[in-house]
Amino acid sequence: MLRSVFLAAAGSSRMERLISSAPVTRGIVKRFVAGDGVTDALRASRELADDGLAISLDYLGEDTTTAEQAIATKDQYLTLLGRLRDAGLTPAAEVSLKLSAIGQKIDDRMAYDHAHAVCAAAAEAGTTVTLDAEDHTTTDSTLEILAELRKDYPDTGAVLQAYLRRTEGDCRELATAGSRVRLCKGAYSEPESVAYQSTLDVDKAYVRCLNILMSGEGYPMIATHDPRLIAIAEDRARWFDRRSDQFEFQMLYGVRPEEQARLAGAGHTVRVYVPYGDQWYGYLMRRLAERPANVAFFGKALTSKK
Repeated sequence: MLRSVFLAAAGSSRMERLISSAPVTRGIVKRFVAGDGVTDALRASRELADDGLAISLDYLGEDTTTAEQAIATKDQYLTLLGRLRDAGLTPAAEVSLKLSAIGQKIDDRMAYDHAHAVCAAAAEAGTTVTLDAEDHTTTDSTLEILAELRKDYPDTGAVLQAYLRRTEGDCRELATAGSRVRLCKGAYSEPESVAYQSTLDVDKAYVRCLNILMSGEGYPMIATHDPRLIAIAEDRARWFDRRSDQFEFQMLYGVRPEEQARLAGAGHTVRVYVPYGDQWYGYLMRRLAERPANVAFFGKALTSKK
């Protein structure tokens, strides 16, 4: 029920105005979002790298409706990658890129051209790009653009969402040598016809997809905060004789930092997904929908007078 509420709120402009104007909201956002600009992203990246963690940076923004907005987002990534290189933060830090933010809803070719430019800048900086997953209506387009990008930049990462009924098949297609695949549960409101609805069904689908990726020849990136799924992933890594450099765990900035440290201390690669930018509202609502434990934290802070 709470998941549905927060996913609905993610698309509500009225709720966005209400929450954004609350006096304590900025303090809450700081837990999950590094800040508004590149300097904030670099600061957070440095802190995480110093703790032995890898990073994937996401410039928030997915409601691009004009070519000018798409160009501005592409340029933001080019600036970010240059600054990461100059700061010596690559290859520890890569970038995550939403194709909708660089024109996918306007024209697929525009999105591809901008993504190609970002991949070129990442390669020059000595790091990589991962294409974020979004709602199911963009999946075919995203995977098609991924395939084109991989012709020039084969280390471009994919993201697959376990709650989509199609994802087991996509895992089989992408579990190939050198293929970097982030597996997450999924964070959008989807119809039952295309996505599993219950937590149990999503978890079962996640494990099936995990088995496909772990048994394949690619590089699985296990994106979850669920203790049971983390334990299963560790077990599957042992079962399929995967060394610590043949897969990684991924978690969100501000979520379960102690577990991030534990996994890194155990010798695993742990990559922290770090968003930055001022378009944080939709991102925050989806994070609350994904992890109910964050709801109490958010509600307490929102109603506090301090």
